[in-house]
Amino acid sequence: MSKALTSFALVAVLTALLMALSLAVARHGYPYGAIGAKRLDDVADAGTFIPLAAVYFFSALLMMILPIRVAGVVLTHAADAIFWTVIVLFTAIIGGLAARWAFDRSNILPALLNWRFLFVAAVVGCHLFMNELRRNILLRSLFFVVFAAATLVCLFWSFTI
Repeated sequence: MSKALTSFALVAVLTALLMALSLAVARHGYPYGAIGAKRLDDVADAGTFIPLAAVYFFSALLMMILPIRVAGVVLTHAADAIFWTVIVLFTAIIGGLAARWAFDRSNILPALLNWRFLFVAAVVGCHLFMNELRRNILLRSLFFVVFAAATLVCLFWSFTI
């Protein structure tokens, strides 16, 4: 958990510094600043979390039914990588919004209240409790069904509001 928080803080600061640099360059009239800010905004989009959550839930589903050694391979080579990707993307969004707030003083609250950030919470929560889910056969069976449903919802639901 402390490694995740440290990574979160470091990536947020680095992204905020890059966004601040881009906004400062754009404020001085150079077109490269606007290009840099747009690229940082395009990288970190809240819609990216839905397919990442689908892949994570599918790997979690496999961890519920596979033997312990193979499940460990899935954990280290798939679930951990997706967990850190979600952390970095979410942190890039937070860092970019913090820099925009510092420079533009624009209203960032609507961007922070995006409902797609619930997928970040779901992936992080599942990752933190994965060991507990693997220990109990009843929880493993129950969460096999939950992860299967979550995978299908993330892949095939349109989420139109």
